[in-house]
Amino acid sequence: MATALARVAIVGTGLIGGSLGMALRETGRVVHGIDHRPGRLDRAQERGAIDRGFPSVAEGAAGCDLVVIAVPAAHIPPAACEALDADVRIVTDVGSVKRPVVTAIDAWRPATSHRFIGGHPMAGSEQEGVEGADPAMFLGATWVLTPTARTSAEDYAALRSLIGEIGAEVVAVEPTAHDELVAVVSHVPHLAAGTLMRLASGRAIEHATLLRLAAGGFRDMTRIAAGNPGIWPDICASNRDAIVATLDAYIEALGEVRDVVARGDRNSLAHMLTEAMVARRALPASAAHAGPIVELRVPIEDRPGLLGEVTTVAGELGVNILDLEIAHSVEGGPGVLVLVVPEVGADSFEAALAERGFRIARRSVE
Repeated sequence: MATALARVAIVGTGLIGGSLGMALRETGRVVHGIDHRPGRLDRAQERGAIDRGFPSVAEGAAGCDLVVIAVPAAHIPPAACEALDADVRIVTDVGSVKRPVVTAIDAWRPATSHRFIGGHPMAGSEQEGVEGADPAMFLGATWVLTPTARTSAEDYAALRSLIGEIGAEVVAVEPTAHDELVAVVSHVPHLAAGTLMRLASGRAIEHATLLRLAAGGFRDMTRIAAGNPGIWPDICASNRDAIVATLDAYIEALGEVRDVVARGDRNSLAHMLTEAMVARRALPASAAHAGPIVELRVPIEDRPGLLGEVTTVAGELGVNILDLEIAHSVEGGPGVLVLVVPEVGADSFEAALAERGFRIARRSVE
């Protein structure tokens, strides 16, 4: 049987576009890269992200079944319209803002906009450009699609199937709801991390040792501030209303915490932090595994080879690690290795780690 959506064109061959191209080529699909910078196309081809490069959408989209737009938010609607004009069956994108994109395409191409299905893979990296591309980037990731009432059920099913082939889990969300949700879970967290990092950096001018003393909690919270800043002005402009509303709510919540700390209200502070702890631990550990899963928390020392030792044990027993995190103490020092694994096989994995001297705390994950 022929592969569905066998020929794909990707507009923008950077980190996400390059990673997607690599992943799609591994499924046997032919991938065209479209970028107005020839050097970037050459590098994408060298890295195995595309089969051929083209300087324009009209050229690269010809004969393709699907076009994926992977450019900054402000450039998505015009690029999508060019792809629709090339008579491609389905056009989608990977932008983190959906309502303005869908609205613009509906207005500019009312007769063909039903062939556009907005998309947003919740995946990425602190690395930049095709140099950081990785075909495994989407494994286990949530990939939001925003079909509308005009979207063909057949086209939606075909796109959903393709995304599933590269290991992502599709969730359908209405465009406006998507933008409100990502403001909370993606956009404002990045702004908060960047703001905290700037605050610490500014104080480091006066206290040169401050950043050298930065402990685990600070590093964990500010990790995303290392991402590419160039994409954020477009994102914030496109999703301004939802981001401002979320920032207002966040500022209000910080004000409540400030008041509790200022008046020394231990009970209220403990209640707030307990609520946060319960909510954090309830976050889904893995969308890619359908069966029961468990979380193993393993206190670890700071020594070379420890992580490899743990993962080697898992490999020898055939236990798939669905998620892995090193949770550091706020004060720094040794951390806790948090492993999420299928319930099947967890007993033998836990026992094998205990035999090697590890202490393990276990809990079921809903």
